[in-house]
Amino acid sequence: MIRSGRADTMRIGVLALQGDFALHARALEKCGVEAVEVRKPVELDEVDGLIMPGGESTTLLKLIDAWDFVPALEKFNSAGKPIFGTCAGLILLAREVESPKQLSLGLIDVTVVRNAYGRQRESFEASGTAKLGPDPSQLEMVFIRAPRIKRVGPGVQVLAEHGGEPVMARQDRVLVATFHPELTDSTKVHRYFCDLVERSRAGA
Repeated sequence: MIRSGRADTMRIGVLALQGDFALHARALEKCGVEAVEVRKPVELDEVDGLIMPGGESTTLLKLIDAWDFVPALEKFNSAGKPIFGTCAGLILLAREVESPKQLSLGLIDVTVVRNAYGRQRESFEASGTAKLGPDPSQLEMVFIRAPRIKRVGPGVQVLAEHGGEPVMARQDRVLVATFHPELTDSTKVHRYFCDLVERSRAGA
């Protein structure tokens, strides 16, 4: 983990309560960005963007509640700082969660179905079309007990699809993916989020 402390350095936090946070930090560092492992709500004040990684959403909810993260995350979002949720992180950010229903932060207007692609043994790799720049490109995707985006609200932009279904979406400064980009060699998705954070820092 890099901690330069320079005021002009973009710093992106990775929620490090549970899940594959270390791989997200490594991907950010490949993008030349300072990665900060966030374990306490007060540490959100030190970062310009936040990644909420995959893991087990019920466990993450309990830890977020135990550490009183919800008010800090809502403040972070209200301040216009970008958030990126992958897999379980998407579940926590969604407006509505099904199968079963559970509490969520409601920061992006999508409905997700938990574990919709099957259990751990049914995990798979695939490729899909992504719109992360002016031209569509192919994107590597790793699905592990992945949720499915069942509904996309009118203010949500679909950025990537697999099998005709949305697997990556964005609403304003909240970005979500059903898959695990940190498990591939590509940094396309992390670079897209870094660009989003940089534009936010610039007031765009």
